[in-house]
Parts: sequence; structure tokens; C-alpha cells
Amino acid sequence: MPQSIDIQPVGPIHATVRPPGSKSITNRALVCAALAEGTSTLVGALDSEDTQVMMAALAQLGLDVAHDRDGRTIHVVGAGGGPRCEEADLFVANSGTTVRFLTAMLTSGHGTFRLDGTVRMRERPIQDLLDALAQLGARARCETGSGCPPVVIEAAGLPGGKATVAGNLSSQFLSGLLLAAPCAVGPVELVVAGELVSKPYIEMTLAVMRSFGVEVQNEGLSRFTINAPKKFAARSYAIEPDASAASYFFAAAAVTGGRVTVEGLSKSSLQGDVAFCECLEKMGCKVEYAAESITVSGGPLRGIEVDMNAISDTVQTLSAVALFADGPTLIHNVAHIRHKETDRLAALATELRKLGAEVEEGPDRLRITPATLHGAALDTYDDHRMAMSLALVGLNVPGVSIRDPDCTQKTYPDYFADLASLSR
Repeated sequence: MPQSIDIQPVGPIHATVRPPGSKSITNRALVCAALAEGTSTLVGALDSEDTQVMMAALAQLGLDVAHDRDGRTIHVVGAGGGPRCEEADLFVANSGTTVRFLTAMLTSGHGTFRLDGTVRMRERPIQDLLDALAQLGARARCETGSGCPPVVIEAAGLPGGKATVAGNLSSQFLSGLLLAAPCAVGPVELVVAGELVSKPYIEMTLAVMRSFGVEVQNEGLSRFTINAPKKFAARSYAIEPDASAASYFFAAAAVTGGRVTVEGLSKSSLQGDVAFCECLEKMGCKVEYAAESITVSGGPLRGIEVDMNAISDTVQTLSAVALFADGPTLIHNVAHIRHKETDRLAALATELRKLGAEVEEGPDRLRITPATLHGAALDTYDDHRMAMSLALVGLNVPGVSIRDPDCTQKTYPDYFADLASLSR
């Protein structure tokens, strides 16, 4: 892909699209399948950098993982518990799910394991997860003492017990612990300290685990009990289209005044990000829900105030839509997205100002006031969601170009081709 890509303005988009499979569900299902007894088949799985590094790591750990790219299926012969090998040095790129899920999972094995990634991965926090694992009797540490990867695990089985885990930085810490807990020697109790961010992702983790035969008792997503040891059961598992990816197509309808139907999703989806459509509805769009699809029709847009803590992966998408609204939009309670692939609040503020918008940045919020917009060359900070969301502006504003479009390989390699196809 070129170093930058120019986005062409279009008229109202009318299209039907089915995004690739959910990254979040694919990586959760891969872990459950790896720990299960027997062979699992994941249907509709995502093929992207994040899922590729997870599959490569599992293969390096001795698991039989066969990926049929054309058929969008992955076959995994599970280990019936923890990893089979006793030593591995794993590269996880900048995949937060991979490093956090595998760090927890590897404590159930026996041996020495190391996980490392990109420069940005070495800036992403993981100490809270290691502290919780220590409470369960595991030995895992940050190699440099920075509280961030590389992580070294000296595994001798996961004893179990009770642990408190911080909930304010990333729900992936808790998801990793939940996925690993059934492999513990004895029962596990997990208690969330403070506010739990991105709660729908925990509900997703519990649902995927349930599908693979492990039920977790929980009290209001604040206390969880796992009656370990408990084995996951292999199965055939269908993966929904990615709701975070779908948000870009819903937003395309909003910013062009068009109508877009996304197939394969419904209001009862496992993914909380379908609630992004409710934000668009409040802004003036029409949303129609069917059993196997969601349709968004654009209309005159108005600014809103919205708490996006639960659907924070769509903050950048809504920020792009906010540029075309009548009045300011306030997005708040999303301080944790400063610890994602980039500091997303700071990056958004910088790039939206390049386009002419007025942006006020707070510790956990952005206030976006539309102004006279103009084209600009926009930086993406090696963050796939910056690239995909900012491209939407170019559907309505001439002269927008996106630098480093290849960063979308992380979760949606064909994004720009699919976006261009909408206007044909």
C-alpha cells in the first residue's frame, strides 16, 4: 500500500456490506480452542495482524493451528489445558489481546516464557495483570521493571485462590484472567477494584467461554467465581462480523446522508459496539434493526453529549461524525483510551484541528465543535482506528489524505478497498 492514500468525496452512499469477523471474538475463541480438549473450528474468523500473531504464538507453543484464509476458518487442536512446550520467546506485535491473554494463559503451563512486541507495546501497561496473577500464585514479571512488556513468566502451574484486579486501565486484564482461570489447580475468585472500563468486552469473554463449556458465576461484573479445574470443550464456533469495523460504515451513511446496511449483526450481538448506532440515532440518524442486519440512514446531524466508556473503540468514529453536526459534541469517561495503540485523545485532538475543527481536550474527554472544514494530510500514529475513522472525513471534505494506511493491517487489511467500493 502507498505511504498515503487520498480519499475521494462522494455523494450519499447506499450500500450493503458485511465486515470481516470480530477481532475480539476471534482472539478469545482462539484461546478457548487452544485450551480445549479436541479440535475446534472457528468459522468466519478474522485474518489480520492481531489474529495472525495470536495464531503464530499458539503454534510456537506446540498447538496445531490450521488457517484456511479463503474459507475464513481456523482449525485448532486443543491441548486440553495449558501449553505443551516448556520454553518460548513470543512476538506479539502491538496486539493488546494477545499479550494480555497469553500472559495469563501461560502461567498455567510449566516452563519459562517471554512475550515482547513493538516499541508501542513496550509502552502499554501490564503490571496490574501481573499483580493479580501473583495473588493467584503465579510468577510473572516485567523484564525491565517498567510495568510494561517484555514479560517473563516462570510457570509452574496456576495454583488459584482470590485476586483483586484493577479495572480502570483495560478490561483485557480481567478477560485474560477469566480465560486462564479454568486451568488453575483450584477455584479462582476475581474481584474488580475501581471502575471497570469497557464492560461489554467482559460480557463477550463470558459468552465465548460459555460457548466452549465453561460457566463463570459473576456478581454484577464486579466479582467472578470459577470452579477450577475445568476443561473447555472443543466445538465449531461461528464468529460475528466486527462491530467496531461496522461503525465506520454506519458513520459513512451518517456523514454522506446515505443509507448503509451491515449484515451479520443485530441489536443482541455479543459485541457492545453495536451501541454505536444509538449514538448516531441521538445525532439524528435513523436506525433499523433486523434479525441479521442493522441499517443506518443519515439525516441532519446534531451534536450530543455521550459517555463512551463502554464502547470506547468507536470514539474515533464518532469524532469524525461530530465534524458534520450542528453544535458541539462532548465525548467523556474515556481516559483509558490514552493507553491504546496510541494516546487516542491527544491524537484525535491534533488531527481534528488540522481539519479546522475546534477541539478541547480534557483528561478523559474531547469536546468537538464543528467549523469550516478543509482538507489535510492526516497522521495515523500506527493506529488502525485513527486511519479508518479519519478516512470518513474525506467522504465529505475534498483534499483529505491518510498517511500510513497500511496500519489497518492490524484488524482490517481490506478496509480502504471496501470503503472505496461503497461509492461504486
